[in-house]
Amino acid sequence: MPDSANPSPSDDDGPEDEDDLHDSTPEGVAGRLRRFARKPRPQRKRLSELLDEIGNDDSRTRISVSDLLVAMEGRATGALLLLFALPNILPTPPGTSGILGLPLVYLSAQMMLGRLPWLPPFISNRSMSRADFTQTISRATPLLARAEKLLKPRLSLFVKDNAQNVIGAVCLLLAVVLMLPIPFGNMLPAIAISLISLGVLERDGAWVLGGFAVATASMFVVAGVVYAMAKTTLYLLVNAF
Repeated sequence: MPDSANPSPSDDDGPEDEDDLHDSTPEGVAGRLRRFARKPRPQRKRLSELLDEIGNDDSRTRISVSDLLVAMEGRATGALLLLFALPNILPTPPGTSGILGLPLVYLSAQMMLGRLPWLPPFISNRSMSRADFTQTISRATPLLARAEKLLKPRLSLFVKDNAQNVIGAVCLLLAVVLMLPIPFGNMLPAIAISLISLGVLERDGAWVLGGFAVATASMFVVAGVVYAMAKTTLYLLVNAF
């Protein structure tokens, strides 16, 4: 007879199979997020602390987007929006905004629809060495830590569940604009998404509103650039013939 005092571990309590750890389907990622949510956790860590912790984890040789998705706990959407938007704030090689903009489109669309964050395998399976990851975040986390000191829960009306759909729709529009091949057209949308995602992460409605203000300004700037480019192209075509 089995010893009732030592029941066999259930699927939820036991260790995850190796296949589960690399399952990038929506069901696999959602299952890992649910299992992580049931585990007792200490006081909620800030994003900068989580990034440093992941980078200093000697058990990892490579870090994939899927690893970050699970490690960010219930904040995966906001955290990944920030991570994919931040590089676009600085001058980057041509085509970078198109590569980083695609995950932003996926994540913001899911946020708009109120779904759990998920990325297709060709994005979620992308990885980089832990050394490269540590080198990259070592430049960003000091600035992120300073911003986090200014964040605090306030104006909760703008970060509640119902507001998340509107936030997702705004970020989706910004992500599409960010992907367009417009000179310097990715910087303002990236700043707006970064401010909004920081507000979502720390439940700070003031930063979300600030992001909305930058988003509005970016729409006017991009519209002006597109209008100027179209007018110049039309002028050249007319005068060429």
